[in-house]
Order: sequence, then structure tokens, then C-alpha cells
Amino acid sequence: MPFVEKGMAVGLFGGSFNPPHAGHALVAEIAMRRLKLDQLWWIVTPGNPLKDKRELAPLSKRLELCEALIHDPRVKVTAFEAAHHIRYTADTLALIKLRNPGVHFVWIMGADSLADFHRWQRWQQIATTFPIAVIDRPGSTLAFLSSRMAKTFDYARIDEDDAPLLARTHAPAWTFIHGPRSLLSSTAIRNGKMQTES
Repeated sequence: MPFVEKGMAVGLFGGSFNPPHAGHALVAEIAMRRLKLDQLWWIVTPGNPLKDKRELAPLSKRLELCEALIHDPRVKVTAFEAAHHIRYTADTLALIKLRNPGVHFVWIMGADSLADFHRWQRWQQIATTFPIAVIDRPGSTLAFLSSRMAKTFDYARIDEDDAPLLARTHAPAWTFIHGPRSLLSSTAIRNGKMQTES
């Protein structure tokens, strides 16, 4: 787990990153800027329980590729979940909260993950542990209107203009952040179908 000081605002950006690409780096960059973060933890997971592990590249390779994409020293690539044998995001966030009192965390996810968020293990617990920033992704702009998470926590949505306050807002709280979008997709890259950026 990266070192962080009390009082800092820290983004948590998790995923299998199989492989990581410029679209992921763009999400991290937008989150750092719009949420006014002191750090962002790029958390490379051992594997997503909702995805086929047969297509998963080794963790060490995915870590190496993520490191190569990062040019901001405030972004910390980590795979601490593997050392703790954690499979579910809810458990990851509970551990982070326990180990880092006084730090202001915000969970960051692409809008493409919002449609399936209610399928995540203990998804409502995730939403009440830390505030959530949903970053726009191609084809997913309207997901925040129709997703179960958005409907369930509609009352907790804050205006995008208030995004810099999100990390220090008591959960549940979330916002949808519009901005530049990349058409790159890990699935398309694995299938040899490279897409261009918008």
C-alpha cells in the first residue's frame, strides 16, 4: 500500500488493466485534475471475479505495463490486494480505510463500469465507504441515468462543478465527470482490434 499522509485527498483507481492503455491514463489524469487530488493509487487487481481469468495476463506483466503509462509521480501503481489475498473491492476499501485514518479517499471508476456496478460484491457497502467519481467513457454517458447505482443513490449525487469537494464529502456521495474520452478498450486490444482516440 503506498505511503500517504493524513489530510491528503487520494483517488483509488482499480481494475484488472488487461492490458492498460491510454484511455486508463486519461481517466487517471482527469481524476487528478478535476478532483484536485494529492495522489492517485492505480490499483492493479489480481483478477476481476466477474471476468474470465483465462484471458488474464500475469499480474507482474500488467504492473509493468501500467508503470510504463504513468508520467505523474503522484500516481502510485500498486498491487497490494494480491499480498492480502483480496478478491472484492468492498474488502479492499475496508482495508484501506482501516489502515489510513485521516486520509480523504475517493473511488474512481469509468462510466462503462457503472452499468454493472450493482453486480459487484456488496456494492452498496462500496458506495457508503468512500465517495465515488464516475469518469465519462465512450458509449456510457447515459449510464449514470439508467444504472441501478445511480437510481439507488440519486439523492447522494453532487454537481460536477463541486468535484474538488468530493474526496472530503461524507459517503455516500458521487458525481459524474464529463471530459475528453478515449475509444481504446482492453477487450478490443486483446482481440487485436485497435481503436483510435477521440
